[in-house]
Amino acid sequence: MEPLATDKNTGLDPAELRSALDGVHRAGVPGVFAEVRAGEQVWRGASGVADLETGRPVETGMRQRVGSITKTFVSAAVLLEVESGRIGLDAPIGDYLPRLVPGERGRRITVRMLLNHTSGLAEYLPYAFPSLKELAPGSLDDNRFRQFRPAELIEMGVGAPATGEPGSTPGVYSNTNYLLLGELLEHVTGTPVEKHIARSVIEPAGLAHTGFPVGPRIEEPHSRIYEALFGAIDPPRDYSVYEMSWVMTGAGLISTVEDLNRFYGKLLGGEIVSPSSLAQMQHTVPVIAQDGRLLDYGLGLYKTEIPGHGTFWGHDGTVWGALTMAWTRPDGGRQFSAAMNLVRWAKPDAEGTPHPIDDALAALKLQALCGPA
Repeated sequence: MEPLATDKNTGLDPAELRSALDGVHRAGVPGVFAEVRAGEQVWRGASGVADLETGRPVETGMRQRVGSITKTFVSAAVLLEVESGRIGLDAPIGDYLPRLVPGERGRRITVRMLLNHTSGLAEYLPYAFPSLKELAPGSLDDNRFRQFRPAELIEMGVGAPATGEPGSTPGVYSNTNYLLLGELLEHVTGTPVEKHIARSVIEPAGLAHTGFPVGPRIEEPHSRIYEALFGAIDPPRDYSVYEMSWVMTGAGLISTVEDLNRFYGKLLGGEIVSPSSLAQMQHTVPVIAQDGRLLDYGLGLYKTEIPGHGTFWGHDGTVWGALTMAWTRPDGGRQFSAAMNLVRWAKPDAEGTPHPIDDALAALKLQALCGPA
């Protein structure tokens, strides 16, 4: 879908968008697809292949494992329960889940601290995937069909050395927080968390192509996804078939770029949570991301600033093989969601030198959100 002429008011230029999207593919991503919205105008484009073996082209409507974008959905579901009075935003998690976060920590860590990553609870991934400590891919293959229980993953994070005192900043990004929030939702609603989020957030938002996976496969049209693990997997390996129990309420969701723009547009437009809940989601603290970036992180939502063009809210996310991003201007007047089927392409010895893919992605993001650069 690329039927638009340049709009002088919005700066939406299909030719420039197509060029920027192709630039990401030329830089080394096998396949990339995106949707850009500017007011009532919508542009969708795809570039490259969904399957390196067959050359099958990537398409704009494909479903994607969207990684940590899941956290915004989980946060919205939690805030709705806060509105109903079943969850206290500043209540100790130990009041709800004393067996998972026992003792003094359970009394000091609040629901808010889980949502904004200031709990001090460590990331469980290096313990569930021990080969990651050596930047080796063995654990990725060993765990492809492993069925993890949330409690065993949470135990790994809770049992690891703390990353800080509860409530201290900068916080440290940790999927342990969001697995706990999934267990919290299940505890207070009495419903499996995936079903609860579908009923409370996904279905009311009208997201027809969004949901949690059942089993290791994506049944609808999708791309194969290729993990490079910072050069440790060369050539990159296909992880499109993968059991997602290792990160379900942290990063397990499947969606489309169209649904993501619809979701963030409705969220920022006050159609999913109340204005006061949205204000809580947009109250940020500094949080250290897994890649070392310092994020202005709210409650399952964070902001990016583009000099001269203002603030945009959203999230990005990765799982093994896939990278997705979704950004929306506060007034909803400009939106950009993109999905790629390659991730962790930069090698450690290239630290400090931007990879061509990074430069191409930055150019695409600027073009999509701000018009002609």
